[in-house]
Amino acid sequence: MLSMTGHGDGQSQNDQVSVRVEIRTVNNRHYKLSLRLSEGFGALEPRIDKVVRERIRRGTVQMTVRIDVLASGALAINQDQLTKYYHQMAEVHERLSLEAPIQLEGLLTLPGVVNEGGDRGDEIEAVWPVAKEALEQAIQTLEEMRRSEGTAMEQDLRTNCESICNELTQIEARAPVVVANHRDRLIERVNRLLEDHGVKLETNDVIREMGILADRIDISEETVRLRSHLDQFDAIMQLAESSGRKLEFVTQEMFRETNTIGSKANDAQIGRHVIDIKAAIERIREMIQNVE
Repeated sequence: MLSMTGHGDGQSQNDQVSVRVEIRTVNNRHYKLSLRLSEGFGALEPRIDKVVRERIRRGTVQMTVRIDVLASGALAINQDQLTKYYHQMAEVHERLSLEAPIQLEGLLTLPGVVNEGGDRGDEIEAVWPVAKEALEQAIQTLEEMRRSEGTAMEQDLRTNCESICNELTQIEARAPVVVANHRDRLIERVNRLLEDHGVKLETNDVIREMGILADRIDISEETVRLRSHLDQFDAIMQLAESSGRKLEFVTQEMFRETNTIGSKANDAQIGRHVIDIKAAIERIREMIQNVE
C-alpha cells in the first residue's frame, strides 16, 4: 500500500551539466503532473512525464527540474542577447551611479540567454541521461516515503476493520433476539385486539403475517455481505500493487450494507453498534482518499 503524499529529490551531473530534481505528491483522484523546468529544456517534458507515469498512477505530482550548465561548450549561449542585457545593466548602473560590478552569472539566468529560440536536439540528447538519473533517484526516495506512510495507513485501516468485525459480531448475536422480540410484541398486540373486538383470527393468518414481519426485519443477508466486504477489503490490501480505487468502492458498499442493517433492524442496541461501524467506516473513507 502506497500513500499519495510524499517528497523526494535526486541529483546527478557530468562534466557538462548538473541536474537537480525535487518532487512532491499530494492526493488526487487522477494523475496530474505540474512541472517546472529550466528554460530551454521544454522538450524534456514528455520524457519526464513518461517516466513518472510508469511509477505513479494517482495523485498530483509537483516537480521542479533545475539544469545548470557547467561547461560553456555543453549548451548554446546567445551572445547577442547576453550583450544586450549587459549594456542595459550598464546604463542602469551609470544612471544610478552604482559602483557594484555587473555579475554575468545573474545575466545567464535571464530569459533568452541560454538556448534562445527553442531546444536543440543534440543538447537535449546530451542532457537527458543525466536528467533521467536524477529523476529516478527522486522517484526512488519518494516511493520509500510513500511506502513507509502506506504501511502505517494499512495498520490503521486494519484496526478499523477489526473494530467493524467486533461490532458486527455483536449485531449478529443480537439479531435473533430482535426477531423474537418483534414476534412477541406482534402476538401481544393481536391478542389485545382480539379481546377488545371479539374477533376470531385464523392461526394461518397470524403465522403468515409473522413470517412477513420476520422477513422485513431479517438482517442476516446484510451482515453476510458486510462481512464479505471486509474480507474483500483485506484481500485488496494484500495485493502486490496499491489499489486505492478498489478500496474506495468496497468502502462504499460497506456503508450501504450498514445503513440497511440499521434501518431494517429497528432496534436501539443494534443501532448503537451501527453508529460505531459508521464511525469506523468514515475513518477508513477519509484515509483511503490518500491511498494510491
